[in-house]
Amino acid sequence: MSRFSNLGHRLYQGEVSFDFVGRRKLWYSISGVIVLVAAIGLAMGLHLGIEFKGGSVYTVQKSGLTVAQAQTAVNDVTHGTTALVQSTDNGKVRIQISSEIEQTPDTIRTGLAKELNVPVAEIDSQVIGPSWGEQISQKALLGLVIFMVLVTVYMAIAFEWRMAVAALVALIHDLLITIGVYALVGFEVTPGTVIGFLTILGYSLYDTVVVFDTVKENTKGLTKQSKLTYSEAANAGLNQTLVRSINTTVVALLPVAALLFIGGGLLGAGTLNDISLALFIGLAAGAYSSICVATPLLAQLKEEQPEMKALAKRVAQRRASEAKAAAEAAGEGTPEGEEFADEDLPAGMVGQRGQAAGRSRAKGRPTGKR
Repeated sequence: MSRFSNLGHRLYQGEVSFDFVGRRKLWYSISGVIVLVAAIGLAMGLHLGIEFKGGSVYTVQKSGLTVAQAQTAVNDVTHGTTALVQSTDNGKVRIQISSEIEQTPDTIRTGLAKELNVPVAEIDSQVIGPSWGEQISQKALLGLVIFMVLVTVYMAIAFEWRMAVAALVALIHDLLITIGVYALVGFEVTPGTVIGFLTILGYSLYDTVVVFDTVKENTKGLTKQSKLTYSEAANAGLNQTLVRSINTTVVALLPVAALLFIGGGLLGAGTLNDISLALFIGLAAGAYSSICVATPLLAQLKEEQPEMKALAKRVAQRRASEAKAAAEAAGEGTPEGEEFADEDLPAGMVGQRGQAAGRSRAKGRPTGKR
């Protein structure tokens, strides 16, 4: 753990740097493949719960009753109609049957009582119409649209429109991946799932805003110097917040993983899977997108600005000049090349020397041997 903490300090000081922004094509390719797989899953269709397509729910409480026994009973009563049987966290068994079945809810309830050898009064039944699920879907979609609009406006005001665009793309990226995974694994989409989808947007946006705030600080007055391009300054800011992003994500994933793998998997509380899978995939995708999608995309958009293009040209010219001077100095055996003064760096970049500067000084450095 101390090594990881030391790595975070070295990343913040610029002693170690991972070139995330420079490898943007690699991250775009990886994201493209993942989104494509998710789109295939969506094309196969989501497994909607009865809250969205209508049906009936029967809750049975009987000591020693297993999911397998309940599944056999409901198959006998409905003559093989597909039904979802789950155990709940209070020891009951929950049976969901779609509205497509011809039998009435009372007939099914009576048949289940006979097959399971329990009184009819001990089987709770609830009939859900598809209109309720349609209303929930519409409200969730409306909430999503409002959230996206407010996020875009806030990011554009607090930062700039390019950061707003990059953050919005990252959010859509996370949603597509999460929904696609849901479709691929075949988990049922319930109101809890919708809550999970909306929750992950906040986590994803938080990571992105933390990175963008550091990038904004690092790029103040950037055009007044000629040592770093925007992409390099943005990458430095990303490295400064890298350990913080990883720590935040891991801490958030631990309880969600416990719900998904222990609660839903080992203990069989299937109702926990609805929200826990959405949160688990969404949190992981949000951490990835803030590092490998949002910031590289922001740098790409900023590099298209005329002033940033001019800056990149000045940086290239200066480095070419320094490389030439270093080569000449190496032939004459002069001391090390010129150090970059901290006061020449943009605000928030004091202590950041830059990888390119290190390469320039290293080239032609005398060994001290005579």
